[in-house]
Amino acid sequence: MSENGCTKPKKNYAKKTARDFNILTKLYQFYALYILFIPFSFLFYSIKLSRNNNAPKTPCIVAPNHISYFDPFLATLASGLGLAYMAKKELFEASNYIAKNVSRLGGFAVNREKLEVATVKSAREVFKAKFSLCIFPQGGIRKNKKIETINKGFVVLAKMVKVDILPVSITGVEHYNWNIFKRQKINIQVGNPISYLDDEDAIIENWRKQLADMTNYELV
Repeated sequence: MSENGCTKPKKNYAKKTARDFNILTKLYQFYALYILFIPFSFLFYSIKLSRNNNAPKTPCIVAPNHISYFDPFLATLASGLGLAYMAKKELFEASNYIAKNVSRLGGFAVNREKLEVATVKSAREVFKAKFSLCIFPQGGIRKNKKIETINKGFVVLAKMVKVDILPVSITGVEHYNWNIFKRQKINIQVGNPISYLDDEDAIIENWRKQLADMTNYELV
């Protein structure tokens, strides 16, 4: 409540500016990834990261498959600090604590049903700040080991902001492991960048095929 008794305006987590993606964001990501997540995950998992030499040298859209709540951390590990995230708006509505911390990590709220003007504007600000942007083309978490139901919004956005797409595959955490005596292996692979200049359907099919090849999932 404010001093005059009015309710404090609710923060708009869909709207971001380039100033919101800064050195503090990277420091927060470093803390979350290397101080919290990796030491914790080491108890239950071994992580193997395979990169190639074709990764873009400039900011891009990082496009992983989505199999767990660990994926944003694993995507950051694959692409490096300085990665913003599109996160479902429901996540920001769940609790104020979650909303604040996802925002500090570089996340902003999106409507998964349609690409809104606020989403495009925030994405442009991400690239103005020289950050890359993580988008999960499958939308929600998919544990069925199939590459299917791809939302083409990530392609439309790539063309709007004129940046290439970097496929990233994540396997091994389709089911969580809490057995410290049997560490589970997580594999992360970075694929070949896809030019935003290609045809929409060709981009989607390229992403699907690369992910199917890297994950050994069924291509549907």
